[in-house]
Amino acid sequence: MRYVSTRGSAPDLAFDDLLLTGLARDGGLYVPAEWPSFTLADWRALRGLSYADLATRLLAPYVCSTISEEDLADIVAKTYAGFRHPAVAPLKQLDTNSYLMELFHGPTIAFKDYALQLLGRLFDHVLAKQGKRVTILGATSGDTGSAAIEACRDRDAVDVFILYPHGRVSDVQRRQMTTVPAKNVRAIAVEGTFDDCQDIVKELFADLAFRDAAHLSAANSINWARIVAQIVYYVYAALQLGAPDRHVNFAVPTGNFGNVFAAYCAKRMGLPIDRLVIGTNRNDILTRFFTTGDMSIAGVEPSLSPSMDIQVSSNFERLLFDLLERDGPEVARRIAEFRATGKLHLEADRLKRAQRLFSATQLSDEDTLTTMRRVYEQTGEILDPHSAIAVGSLQRLQGNDRDPMVALACAHPAKFPAAVRQALGFEAPLPPHLGHLMNAKERFTVLPAKAAAIRDYVSAELRLGAFA
Repeated sequence: MRYVSTRGSAPDLAFDDLLLTGLARDGGLYVPAEWPSFTLADWRALRGLSYADLATRLLAPYVCSTISEEDLADIVAKTYAGFRHPAVAPLKQLDTNSYLMELFHGPTIAFKDYALQLLGRLFDHVLAKQGKRVTILGATSGDTGSAAIEACRDRDAVDVFILYPHGRVSDVQRRQMTTVPAKNVRAIAVEGTFDDCQDIVKELFADLAFRDAAHLSAANSINWARIVAQIVYYVYAALQLGAPDRHVNFAVPTGNFGNVFAAYCAKRMGLPIDRLVIGTNRNDILTRFFTTGDMSIAGVEPSLSPSMDIQVSSNFERLLFDLLERDGPEVARRIAEFRATGKLHLEADRLKRAQRLFSATQLSDEDTLTTMRRVYEQTGEILDPHSAIAVGSLQRLQGNDRDPMVALACAHPAKFPAAVRQALGFEAPLPPHLGHLMNAKERFTVLPAKAAAIRDYVSAELRLGAFA
């Protein structure tokens, strides 16, 4: 398996080099040169496997000869052994044909753990094999940061710098990043939005002299290893609900497009998915695009679902690459135009191709609170605001579908106590392993939303010297 950049001019890479590289050197994102293909018989043979065994089977074509089958199985088994539910990603039935998949049973109680706990162990394996050291530079709208820090804390060959928007994440999300005492971890509160944080990370990756000196790598979903690990839970749910002998569809709360793109990857592998429902909050660039073809940047507005307060969805570039027949230079041209003008145009036939799989809807804060109340009254389930957007989108767009629809519960409700209290009048308690969180000492650095300021701070911490 080789990987190619969505912009067409970076070198092709094998999985281990891709893991350490993160963002392609031409600014693009890596994707498989060819999609692995599973037959109906292949899917049926995977039924009944444990989550870890299924993950090993699904990841094997993507890592190929770079990691042995035995080592991969060991890495995966250790990754999910520490999750707090025996099913790892359990399904709960909401009504006749609707289900909730709980993706908050990892250490930081958010779906990012399902990929990042694996990523940390993959880094250890590949870095030890190659005798290298890396610096993880990541941006987070709330959950990626804590999951990346938890996955990479105290590792000998990894330094971690996480940027998050100052004052725009929940108290629990912030404290999960700022109370970790590990020497290899730095949390940076950026005076701006998540889009500012993400743009800074991309700018520093594009500074090749700094990138090489710091040995930068990525834990964000710009790193393909994040995406491939997330394919597993879509397959896991679908097989339990009758795939491949029936279609199973998904509703996904969406900001940066990485999570729902993993579902798209599962479909490209042959999993029978007919519909992917995208739920957004008031920052609705993806809803506007998939309903009207209008992809135009507006200002980022704070909401009850802060992890989705995003306007520039990085992983959309991976889908665009396929919609443009994998024409890397054309992708590069359109992305440059998008960043210059704030608008991206897609031809009608290509838009229709996307709309055949993806549908989208936007939920306001009040819609979100209403969904949280309704689901609690009907089922007793306490949803965080992001999961509520998934369920609300499912209920709004499911229609008369006979195929089961699965909404993704992407975070534990305790991560967003203010929203839960506003909806239900009480807070969901933190799991016991996080009981210390609100009293722990915080450690973070506030910096302006300037790439130079972040670069200088990272350089000083790593003792790299000055960069012009």
